[in-house]
Amino acid sequence: MAARIQIPSIAKRGEIVEVRVLIQHPMETGYRRDDVGRVIKRNVIHALSCRYGGEEVFRADLSSGIAANPYIQFYTVAEASGELEFTWVDDEGKQGSERQSIQVSA
Repeated sequence: MAARIQIPSIAKRGEIVEVRVLIQHPMETGYRRDDVGRVIKRNVIHALSCRYGGEEVFRADLSSGIAANPYIQFYTVAEASGELEFTWVDDEGKQGSERQSIQVSA
């Protein structure tokens, strides 16, 4: 599972920054059937979190109502230069993670 993350590369301390995350995942609901009529097993991302400087700044519990390749947008405050670490887990227990750096100026 890969993700595309968009955050500003540079921000001023105290500035509110927009964070956009697009995770590549099929998000099977468990309601669809395959070519021969068998139910396709449910497999959705059920947890997404973002840590900034080691502290959790965002968490979402997702469900089957989210479309394939879920797109999440949220805001956080630029406190210090560092990394935002994104982690997610699907129903099969597969985990994914990505990191994105931000430079914060005074």
